[in-house]
Amino acid sequence: MIITRRAFTTMLSLTGLAAVAGFSPLRFISDAMAQAAGDVAKPVSLPDMALGPKEAPVTITEYASMTCPHCAAFNEQVFPKIKSEYIDTGKVRYIFREFPLDIKAAAGSMLSRCIAKDDAPKYFAVTDMLFRQQNDWVMKNTTETLTRIGKQAGLTQQQVEACLKDQALLDKIAADQKYASDVLKVDSTPTFFINGEKIKGETSFEDFAKKINPLLKS
Repeated sequence: MIITRRAFTTMLSLTGLAAVAGFSPLRFISDAMAQAAGDVAKPVSLPDMALGPKEAPVTITEYASMTCPHCAAFNEQVFPKIKSEYIDTGKVRYIFREFPLDIKAAAGSMLSRCIAKDDAPKYFAVTDMLFRQQNDWVMKNTTETLTRIGKQAGLTQQQVEACLKDQALLDKIAADQKYASDVLKVDSTPTFFINGEKIKGETSFEDFAKKINPLLKS
């Protein structure tokens, strides 16, 4: 699926983001090559936001859209268990990458990046807040709600507006998304890679444990 400039402009006007943002279209490409662990490990345009030690024996990479209800459910119900059991104990390095499925998701991802800068724990905290308040900022006036969330995190209104106008940041998110689609065959969210092995869709903690534990023993 490719969002045309005309459709993109229409969406902006409907979401209330048009007043503050001059976005270019995000492209969603379905054709892709087979992925390998090395391909997954490679950050493209934006630095990875990760928790857990780099030398951990297992790396989990999640591709998620901030407006995806399945991603929000995973964030609330499964991720805290993975964090407690595997990330906090140094067994897993967990990488979160943006794969926005619509303009609102792109705006949410941009806000997380602007608030956190290079602080990964702060990025995960802001992303968690956006997932937990998903119904508020997705279903209601997106710009007003994201501005409120940005202010709660310490940004001024001018900083939030500058963030949502940051074409360079949006271009990097779009480039990383295109790489994920072209090379890794990501076409839905959430999608996970465990040491390069792809898992699509909302997955239980028990299913993650079945994949992770044998890798810890090898």
